[in-house]
Amino acid sequence: MKDAPTNILETERLILRLFAFEDAPFILELLNDPSFLRFVGDKGVRNLEDAKGYILNGPMASYEKFGFGLWLVKLKATGESLGMCGLLKRDTLPDADIGFAFLPRFWGREYAVEAAAAVRDYGRDVCGLKRVVAITDRVNKGSIRVLEKTGLRFERMIAFHEGEPESRLFGMNL
Repeated sequence: MKDAPTNILETERLILRLFAFEDAPFILELLNDPSFLRFVGDKGVRNLEDAKGYILNGPMASYEKFGFGLWLVKLKATGESLGMCGLLKRDTLPDADIGFAFLPRFWGREYAVEAAAAVRDYGRDVCGLKRVVAITDRVNKGSIRVLEKTGLRFERMIAFHEGEPESRLFGMNL
């Protein structure tokens, strides 16, 4: 019997768990959603093999290196995959940041706020982080609201590479 992927967090309505290769179809759908492409960017995931590579080289590599990463978010009541949320450690930022993306059909139900708040608390309580940040496209009103409801506050605009558009940087001391 195959081992079930490990649950990391549980909230009132959600389960956040480690990604597994069996999640490749979901990753393929999420990373090719027009809203993901617009606000996060094109990750070059075009088929199931690409999706497995994304899981291996993204979330799984982060789990190994940092002990955290992006986790699959599932609805507790049905087991349906809604999105991903977790902690990222980027070379370009001094602090771990909260990242999230949800399929549009699940927007407007506070799932992202519930997941991001749980991830924030996990960073403080389990990882011992003293501060978290988050970045978002400057016109992504939905993500801005999620971050504000999670307690993060706008700090400044930031460009990661010269010539790229600036993103909004939010932060919070824990």
